[in-house]
Amino acid sequence: MLSTAAGFQSMLKEGARHYQGLEEAILKNIQACKEISNMTKTSLGPNGMKKMVVNHIDKIFVTSDAATILKEMEIQHPAAKMILMAAKMQETEQGDATNFVITLAGELLQQAESLIKLGLHPSQIVVGYETALKKALDLLDEQKVWEITDVADEQQVFQAIRTSLSSKLSDYSNLIAGLKSLTLILNMLESPKSWEDLFWTVINVEGQINRLENPKICVFNAPLDPQQSETKGTVLIKNATELKNYTKTEEDLAEKIVKSIADAGVNLIVAGGSISEIVLHFVEKYKMMIVKVQSKFELKRLCKAVGASALSTLSAPMPDELGTCDRVHVQEIGSQKVTIFEKQSDTCKLATIVLRGATQNLLEDIERAIDDGVSCYRSLIKDSRFVYGGGATEIKLAQQLEQEANKIKSIDQYAYRQYAQAFEIIPRILIDNAGLAQNEMMAQLHKLNSEKPHSLNISNGTLTASSELKVFDHLKTKWWAIKLATDAAITILRVDQIIIAKPAGGPKMPDRGHWDDQD
Repeated sequence: MLSTAAGFQSMLKEGARHYQGLEEAILKNIQACKEISNMTKTSLGPNGMKKMVVNHIDKIFVTSDAATILKEMEIQHPAAKMILMAAKMQETEQGDATNFVITLAGELLQQAESLIKLGLHPSQIVVGYETALKKALDLLDEQKVWEITDVADEQQVFQAIRTSLSSKLSDYSNLIAGLKSLTLILNMLESPKSWEDLFWTVINVEGQINRLENPKICVFNAPLDPQQSETKGTVLIKNATELKNYTKTEEDLAEKIVKSIADAGVNLIVAGGSISEIVLHFVEKYKMMIVKVQSKFELKRLCKAVGASALSTLSAPMPDELGTCDRVHVQEIGSQKVTIFEKQSDTCKLATIVLRGATQNLLEDIERAIDDGVSCYRSLIKDSRFVYGGGATEIKLAQQLEQEANKIKSIDQYAYRQYAQAFEIIPRILIDNAGLAQNEMMAQLHKLNSEKPHSLNISNGTLTASSELKVFDHLKTKWWAIKLATDAAITILRVDQIIIAKPAGGPKMPDRGHWDDQD
């Protein structure tokens, strides 16, 4: 019978770890989450600093995008992973404000730490936070100041997505927002509730023909090889005549298939698999252009763009299975050859933005910013309400929650008040990252917002009326960010024991060096 005199640790396997109590579990979890928050919060806002992350394959990332930073860091601490899961959920749900989630969750835990050290039990803090969360979400819904009336209006869309772009591209936000708003409206489908974004990619031209006008396009998602089958077989050839006839039969079959495709009016073939040399020969003979797309996902989007159906059998297509566009040609962009499908019509749902920059890291950062703009547009189609940005909404929430806390007579008022103060972290970081005097600006921000909404104007380092600055944040994105950050903080506060099992696998082999170096 096992002895339990040594405590719970003695009941675990050798190599397992166990932590419990206030100091070992709760406060250490809070400290780990604060470290994550302190690292990413300096990247918040248009003046946020960038981080250089080198991942496990020595690829360098230079970005201020919190989702990318945390994805490449491979955090192992179990409590810190809770914060990362909340940020990932925000990325999935809204596509933006991941740094907001991490920063607010870290500040909520820091406020909870001060209450725990004063003697409050974590359960009392959790109850106060849950009550304050419900009130905060209700107050946020009341702070709507602008609503998009037409999601196809370029000026309104530009105003909506500019803020999400400026956090990563403060210098180019107006330029990129103008381009992106136009392409988003072009790509919007008939039903405003179902919207898709169509991108383009590099595909390879296999034959000699690399330019066509008004082509008839046939798409195959199977290999263009008449002899390739799902089952393997063996052919026994006894003499040279049989070998010659076998090759002739293969050529006749390939020519018959290619000729039937050409007779259907096709002059451009898109292949989703391998292309045999014999098929390529007859494609050239019948003066057709052929391209190969490696990705099945890209092939599906190509079909949607040109209006074609992907065929799984190598045979002549029906007329309604063909697609068309205005022109297909090969062009060199940035020392890379790309195949361009042009289609200029009112019904076209295809648009392309070509990015150029000094470094690959800059291009990747611009691409991530454009993705944020796409996510913002997708969100505003579902809910078109907006609130003031630049710290105005957070200060207003802090002031209103502080007033609500004064009405509470129970011990929950302490957690309620700390929850309200946690919202001040967003304008504080924006001011700090802009290099301004934090204490002085926060005092002015509180005073001005008690009368009229004011936001931080980073272009001149002053506080400007929000109605004049016209910086807006999407209401539902902020709603989800507050909810997920609070839920993550509450989950971590509820943990009072950590049990880590022994890692799987046997012991590591000792490093003996190379065998040539051994005696």
